[in-house]
Amino acid sequence: MSVLPESARPVSLRFPTGFVWGAATASFQVEGATTVDGRTDSIWDEFCRRPGAVVNGDTGEPGADHYRRYSADVDLMSSLGLGAYRFSVAWPRVRPDGGAVNRAGLDFYDRLVDRLLEAGIAPWATLYHWDLPQALEEAGGWTSRETAYRFAEYASTVAERLGNRVAGWMTLNEPWCAAFMGYGSGRHAPGVTSANSAVAAVHHLLLGHGLAMERIRAVSSAPAGITLNLFPVHPASDEDIDAARRVDGLQNRVFLDPVLRGGYPADVLADLTPYGLPDLIRHGDPEIIAAPVDLLGVNYYRELLVAAPDAPHDGSPTEWVGVEGVRFLSSGQPVTEMGWEVQPAGLTELLLHLHREYPGVPLYVTENGAAYPDIVTPSGEVVDHDRIAFLDGHLRASLAAIREGVDLRGYFYWSLLDNLEWAEGYAKRFGLVHVDFQSQRRTPKESARWYADVIGRHGLPAE
Repeated sequence: MSVLPESARPVSLRFPTGFVWGAATASFQVEGATTVDGRTDSIWDEFCRRPGAVVNGDTGEPGADHYRRYSADVDLMSSLGLGAYRFSVAWPRVRPDGGAVNRAGLDFYDRLVDRLLEAGIAPWATLYHWDLPQALEEAGGWTSRETAYRFAEYASTVAERLGNRVAGWMTLNEPWCAAFMGYGSGRHAPGVTSANSAVAAVHHLLLGHGLAMERIRAVSSAPAGITLNLFPVHPASDEDIDAARRVDGLQNRVFLDPVLRGGYPADVLADLTPYGLPDLIRHGDPEIIAAPVDLLGVNYYRELLVAAPDAPHDGSPTEWVGVEGVRFLSSGQPVTEMGWEVQPAGLTELLLHLHREYPGVPLYVTENGAAYPDIVTPSGEVVDHDRIAFLDGHLRASLAAIREGVDLRGYFYWSLLDNLEWAEGYAKRFGLVHVDFQSQRRTPKESARWYADVIGRHGLPAE
């Protein structure tokens, strides 16, 4: 892949020295090889076997076969000029069924990290991207306090092996999804539909984060933190202000405040009292959860325009505990194939909000990307102008925040590869690299070449 030499490029809008350019994936979405080398079932393997599931997880081969093709995939990363690769570690590979250490599974991540370092790419490891061992789910999953302690043991295992070869550690990815979609609406694994279970999962995930931070600190000096999916939340009218407050509390502050301020916000605690949150908090929990972090990972996709329910709730499962039936309105912007509005200005707004309300914590955009209906042309190209426009807009939004004083230190596009988009199956393509899931052929899209040029110039083309 050719990239213009520096001298041939027009003047660009440059990012700060040391800014990290990366891309991200998640273990269950890309690795495949779900039944080899001692790996046992995760909750997503089980979830995908259910009648009506979009993807059949019983084949043993979901994902993009990254487990076997990781070395060639690192070559792809290198050709794009990536400085960092954010991957997640599969708990069922490393401690199958949540039990004893599986050396064969752990060895895979050892090889991956070595290969990345060989290529000059910084490894960023996420310990939990939703693939809880199914055996632990059968013992209560994240509704059980014990799972937080099992997570800490697993974190120790990985951190002891990878240590300071990892450039950055993330304990959890998007605990909102794991808790509210996994245990509230049941739209994600493990498919539980219980408001009380969702709230219990929130607290135990946060407890697991704090316990894991302690274990990481014991063996690694690499920076560590947590990754949250965060949204600017706006009321559609004055009548919708309380609904927006509740959504912001459930989506953003229920995680940000315990981690960065030492406790749940008073209004969120009150909202979740009917669902048992105060009863879950034991002596010492707030201090464990608020273990100092070195960074905050920000996953941003869109804003939320909120309107209060206009009819009584029909009783169907929902992740919006305490504000069931809330409506999310369109602001009229173009949408991705996921139906999500493209709103780059919201990223600037979010980063500025974090900078002002939770000062002193370095920020990284750890996920930002878009699914579009990519087509491989007869000449073997994928011309994805919509994704290029998405990238350009959000990188300009990131730079605008930096110029306002935000300590934003890196950007990881989601995702490096087309992959299994959870309950959406294989149809939704987020990747910079097109994957033919039958042949496993990789084809860098036009957006990959565009991103490579941005990385090479360390900035954006001048407007």
